[in-house]
Amino acid sequence: MTRSAPVHGTWEPRPAARWEDGFLSGNGHHGALVFGEPDAERVVVTHHTLVRPGDGGTRPPELAAALPALQDRLLAGDSGAAESFTDGRPLRWVQAFHPAFQIRLDRPAGAGTGYRREVDFTTGTVRTSCDGWTSRVFVSRADDVIVQHVTGPGPALRIDLDHRLPGAPAALAVGHGAVLTPDGALLSVHLRHPGSDRACTGVTRIAVTGGRTTLVAPGVRVEGTRSVLLLTRVRRHTGELDVVAEGRALRDLPTDPGELLERHLARHRTAYERVTLDLAADPAERALPGSALLKRPRSAALLERLFAAGRYHLLGASGLFPPRLTGLWTGDWNTAWSGAFTHDANLNLQTASAAAAALPEVTEAHARLVHGQLPDWRDNARAIFGTRGVVAPAHSDGESGHAYHFSREYPLHLWTAGADWLLKPLVDHDETHGTRDPRTAAALAEVALFYEDFLTRTDGDGRLVVVPSYSPENRPANASWGTLNAAMDLSAARHALRTAAAYHPGTPQAGRWTALAGRLPAHRINADGALAEWAWPGLKDTYDHRHLSHLYGVWPLEEITPYDTPALAAAAHRALELRGAGNASAHGHLHQALVAARLRDADRVAHALGRVLEGDFFHASLMSAHYPGRDVYNADAAHTLPAVLIETLVQSTPDRLVLFPALPAYLTAGSLRGVRTRFGAGLDLAWDRDGEATAVLRPGRSVRVDLRTSSGAELLDLVAGEDRVLTLRTR
Repeated sequence: MTRSAPVHGTWEPRPAARWEDGFLSGNGHHGALVFGEPDAERVVVTHHTLVRPGDGGTRPPELAAALPALQDRLLAGDSGAAESFTDGRPLRWVQAFHPAFQIRLDRPAGAGTGYRREVDFTTGTVRTSCDGWTSRVFVSRADDVIVQHVTGPGPALRIDLDHRLPGAPAALAVGHGAVLTPDGALLSVHLRHPGSDRACTGVTRIAVTGGRTTLVAPGVRVEGTRSVLLLTRVRRHTGELDVVAEGRALRDLPTDPGELLERHLARHRTAYERVTLDLAADPAERALPGSALLKRPRSAALLERLFAAGRYHLLGASGLFPPRLTGLWTGDWNTAWSGAFTHDANLNLQTASAAAAALPEVTEAHARLVHGQLPDWRDNARAIFGTRGVVAPAHSDGESGHAYHFSREYPLHLWTAGADWLLKPLVDHDETHGTRDPRTAAALAEVALFYEDFLTRTDGDGRLVVVPSYSPENRPANASWGTLNAAMDLSAARHALRTAAAYHPGTPQAGRWTALAGRLPAHRINADGALAEWAWPGLKDTYDHRHLSHLYGVWPLEEITPYDTPALAAAAHRALELRGAGNASAHGHLHQALVAARLRDADRVAHALGRVLEGDFFHASLMSAHYPGRDVYNADAAHTLPAVLIETLVQSTPDRLVLFPALPAYLTAGSLRGVRTRFGAGLDLAWDRDGEATAVLRPGRSVRVDLRTSSGAELLDLVAGEDRVLTLRTR
């Protein structure tokens, strides 16, 4: 069989009639979603800042005065006590993410010959061609503008900015503007939310080469042109926006599409090409369109393409913020779960590959969200728990970090593990790069201060008790949701206190934090031999649930490993075996795969991947859905899958390297190049069908690591600047 390279893109021979199947481009601020028929192309414009105004009441509940009584009741055995720990407000969602408008390009109906649409992951360009015309769309990381270049547009092309997208409020105030300019036209659309001064305005500069441009309200008509260039931005604002100034800024940009693309590629291509995965796939399968490849769930070519697409979409969604539940894209104003940043599982799963897959751009976006919310996290700690320090909410919208989304069934305001969970990716980044970001150090100190004030209650053995405690989004089989000593809370408190101490060595508070961590109770193993989701005696596990919060100590922490804590690892594995899929959410399957990889269970990794690949979770765009059958547009599977594949091949800590811990048996040969380890070395990995493998380590700092392979364990001394080649077996 002739070897070929993996495909860094995808294509389709038919138009995308549904926006969910539209190809995507993004720069972490603006997003573009390209779909439509050959004679009616649509580009939906999105921006991370676009959220519908809420109805007020976004402050955290003032409950601190009632906390001691609640703790007394829970410790006394009142299993439903936390249900009344509220200020009585109804469930209030965070502000919902929404699209801005669509750019409509309408032309006379043609023969529809030669239709093809494709997206090039290396450039971020979506290309559509038919009947002799071609449209290219990308979102510039250099100039923060959506670029669309249409060549051979035919006898006529009508262009307008259209706000009429599914779910748009009927009372939305809309205003259009269109003026001719010496080289084309300037279009604008102004949208103001009902009953609010909040608005957004989109501005598109149209530059034509040859032909004639005329106004045809609300847009323009161009005729006889050789090419049309559209440059689009959207701004969120209150009051009025100076459209003239926005147009002037767009006129300052080059009109040479090639120059605009080159400026963009210096940032986009450099990031995308750092890591590649080659699974020695069949060249014939690599050549298939994405929709056909999705029908071959055990195809190595499918995993190659989903890995590439996942990194591409994750990079495109990360900039101003990390990805939302829908990444950076939506074609509908009624986004599920508000299109929020869902902190208690989804956000960290989506960004799980950032450190290893060499995408610091993603981690910096994550850091920007976290550090921008810290003042609100302080409010949460003070208002709900009466403490210093910080408490993270379970949901946010990019504006507020206050904990105000909660209810009886989802007492998310009781979740105290969130700050550690959200800071863990920033710690991983620091370890990978051999630095300690002072922002991360300061935030960790605030988490530790919270625990100093909060962890004051003890059990009969003098061990600290986390009370109240909450395991997202599950409950014991014999108690209410708010309870005691959730395993995730214990792991988070231990990790936060010890990590804060490590970031502040030699200080008095470091000693206090280390001592406090030592007073927390151990995890509990239940009667089934499984690591219990709640370490409090008498609380019974509920196994059929999509979340795996209790296995936080396995992934992403290294509190529980087969190497250091084999008994706990065996209990964690038993807990994983007993875990159901709940409502079959994609994030639940892939979370199981990540935990299974850490526990060296390749069969369970393959099973979890199979549930997603065989469950019709991916649209033709290779963006994913939340449920099987492509139900509810959602980025969890698309963005998380690269992390799963990396974890099956390589895992690292600051002093350990594990190679081929959980490689599914059907991935018989391949290579993974450019990954980063948390001890500061780059790594290229290759393996063949005979089980022979080679690893090339390129250390950036001198370190001794514990190497774990199928052959056992050995100590490996690495010297900065000196490549180290290892030969080994995959099994």
